[in-house]
Amino acid sequence: MSAAGTSAAPTEAAHTAPGRRGVVVGPVGLAWRPRVFWYTVAALGTAVLLVILGVAIGSTWIAPVTVVRSLLGLETGPDAFIVENLRLPRVLTGALVGLTLGVAGALTQTFTRNPLGTPDIIGVTSGASVGAVAAIVLGGGTYSVSAIVLGGGIPIAATIGALIAAVAVYGLGWRGGVQSYRLVLVGIGVSATLDAVTSYLLVRAKITAAAAASQWLVGSLSSTSWTTVWPLLVVAAVAVPLALATSAALGIGQLGDEVATGVGLAVQRHRLVVIALAVVLTAAAVAAAGPVGFVAFVVPQIGLRLAGTNRPPLLLAGALGAVLVLAADLLARAAFPWQVPVGIVTTVVGAPYLIWLLVRHRKEMSR
Repeated sequence: MSAAGTSAAPTEAAHTAPGRRGVVVGPVGLAWRPRVFWYTVAALGTAVLLVILGVAIGSTWIAPVTVVRSLLGLETGPDAFIVENLRLPRVLTGALVGLTLGVAGALTQTFTRNPLGTPDIIGVTSGASVGAVAAIVLGGGTYSVSAIVLGGGIPIAATIGALIAAVAVYGLGWRGGVQSYRLVLVGIGVSATLDAVTSYLLVRAKITAAAAASQWLVGSLSSTSWTTVWPLLVVAAVAVPLALATSAALGIGQLGDEVATGVGLAVQRHRLVVIALAVVLTAAAVAAAGPVGFVAFVVPQIGLRLAGTNRPPLLLAGALGAVLVLAADLLARAAFPWQVPVGIVTTVVGAPYLIWLLVRHRKEMSR
């Protein structure tokens, strides 16, 4: 790792932007922004604390010290068993779902240059839901998230559904190029169509399969296990670094297609890579916990306002996504006498924010 200012860059570039600093890791160059860095560190620290608190709180209270000792392998007995086998998989799944949805939302919002351009709005989440519900409904009358994930059914079906939806939206929105408003409008139409397909599958399904799929569609962490965590962890470990590697190209893309092409960026190939990464990240999250609503929409915008940048920082959005899902799951388990699916809590938080954003945008357009 070396400072960008000390690399063998042309001296002219150094004189034109003397205040810009960055880091270079192999072929990846990132701008150094202290404000983004410290907010990201704070969000990651908050996520770690919420993981510990989420494992500690339950029908049986476990002291945070005992939780930490269990995570370090220093504790044995019933408490260690509860921590490692019952509560930790759920909490880690929530953190990874928030991380992947946050990064996916930041990718699509940056790519479309539109705060409404999220996987929820442009049809990717609906496509993944159709694929996953088809795997549940057509796979038989029984349902177990861990068993199906272990067998590869839901992740593969969700990925295929999300990919088909993304291709449909991109193809229908193409008119010598893709404009953000057209992509959002087409995405809303595709989402409505896919939601209708999901409803049809539920109507035609057996009672047991329909009930299981309906519960899953709300967005829930209740049936997670270690077999849910590992596929999601692998996807996050591969796709998130690849997404971060596109950060410089995403910044160039904000300047417009003509400028981006003029400086040597292969715009269409870059967009396909971004879409593919967003699809994989969204499909993995949906396969693990169902469509947890509004996370991909809210956290990139929060990160954008905290960082004060011209686009949502990817890693900060991912960290904030983990914080949001963990906090929502903790609230859902602790604030009610019964367990409320985490997707309900995130929707209650995100829906008013969407209304506020639309009202604010309308006021700005009327000025």
